[in-house]
Amino acid sequence: MTKRGLLRGAAGGGTGAGPGTAGQAARMPFVLLVVALLGGGLISLLLLNSALNQGSFQLSKLKKETTVLRDEQQELQRDVDGYSAPDALQRRAHELGLVPGGSPVFIGPDGKVAGTPAAAETPPPPSAPPVAQAPAASPAPPAAAASPTPSPAGSPSSGR
Repeated sequence: MTKRGLLRGAAGGGTGAGPGTAGQAARMPFVLLVVALLGGGLISLLLLNSALNQGSFQLSKLKKETTVLRDEQQELQRDVDGYSAPDALQRRAHELGLVPGGSPVFIGPDGKVAGTPAAAETPPPPSAPPVAQAPAASPAPPAAAASPTPSPAGSPSSGR
């Protein structure tokens, strides 16, 4: 053989299995590495997507719970506002037998009393609201018996 034949055989121009398969064998680890990286990436994306979905479900559950708790808080606040309204406080105090106080009296740090102390007096019974006066068919004697002192507004019998 000549030099040219040797060079051609060494360069891979021959039909032998030697040099051509060595290049393909060198590429195999690279292809496996790329496939492994792609597979790992896909698995990590799947895990990340699952974690985000789980967080989304938990977030929607917490939003629903927050809405329920906010509604309950508003309902309780309405109850507190109703109980702390001045007319509700006055009605409850009257039911308990409390009476409005008179002029305030203050005791100074030196022991002097500022103001005139006086006992609280029972206020007259409140006049009936207009809704309660609407039924005029009720007889006058039971109304007079309920009130120990006659009041000018409470005597409808004089107007008949």
